[in-house]
Amino acid sequence: MKDHTLAARHSRILGLWLLFCAATVYVMVIVGGITRLTQSGLSMVEWEPIMGILPPLSLADWQDVFDKYRASPEYLKVNYGMSLAEFKNIFWWEYGHRVLGRVIGMIYLLPLLFFLLRGMVPSSWKLRLFMLFLLGGLQGLMGWYMVKSGLVDVPHVSQYRLTAHLGLALIIFGFMWWYALSFLRGDLMHKESSATFLKVSFLAVLIVFLMMLSGGFVAGTKAGYILNTFPKMGGEWIPQGLLAMTPTWRNAFENAVTVQFIHRAFAVVVIATIVGLAWLARSQKFTTGIAWPLCVLVLQVVLGISALVMVVPVSLGAAHQAGAVALFASALFVAHRARYGQVA
Repeated sequence: MKDHTLAARHSRILGLWLLFCAATVYVMVIVGGITRLTQSGLSMVEWEPIMGILPPLSLADWQDVFDKYRASPEYLKVNYGMSLAEFKNIFWWEYGHRVLGRVIGMIYLLPLLFFLLRGMVPSSWKLRLFMLFLLGGLQGLMGWYMVKSGLVDVPHVSQYRLTAHLGLALIIFGFMWWYALSFLRGDLMHKESSATFLKVSFLAVLIVFLMMLSGGFVAGTKAGYILNTFPKMGGEWIPQGLLAMTPTWRNAFENAVTVQFIHRAFAVVVIATIVGLAWLARSQKFTTGIAWPLCVLVLQVVLGISALVMVVPVSLGAAHQAGAVALFASALFVAHRARYGQVA
């Protein structure tokens, strides 16, 4: 009994730790969105994983960083004539985003090493938790790989790399959230879910994830700044220029009109999937957390339409991205309960 109680206590501690890590990744995604919306992502033209945690501390330091930025394509082609004071406004967002990434690495790795040394991590979890740390390191490399694409000739990051960066962040968040739920759940009694409901719940997670990836392409192509009417796109259901590029597949990823059209279509699919999941849950008397994705979905639709018609102000754009991650988390919560059973 004593060993069981100790194991339950350790499981709760690990769950709370992972929950906190997931929350910091959630904040990281929002800060990343604001960094993009404020056009701050290319303000730091060097990547220094160790020394880069220190900001400019003197006027000479600031001038050195600013001089490096003034040699970049973004300054020469977009922000020519920007003052040092104006540069600081965009620098701090990118700096904060990078430092937060390092902080997440520390609050994940240091406690993990402590838990391992104390024998608090079950053997079956050691590899999974270590692999999650490696994914975090890969995310840092992916972030620099993304930024580097805008430092060569064209002051614009690749939408492919931006979406990959976002997708990897969501995968890391998803695993942290899922693992936290598993540890916090422990050995509670539960009712099993049907195979059908389990499949539909995982389908909902996949659809929301794909919807967010399409949002990455919207951000990368700046598709949210055109055709800012709803429900029609520029007064048309099928907008002109939808398939203007050749070969045809490029339209889905590089044509801003098509990218926005796909994102809107995905929204309809997400709505249908979440509503269908709720209906199925009701028919099977599944009640644990099913209201979460429904409520977040309503809020997310309102935020998405508002951001579109108001031409993506920073506040609404960031809120829309935050809502998307919240919808992803709520869908994962339902899927987790469907997989392991809702609490009796």
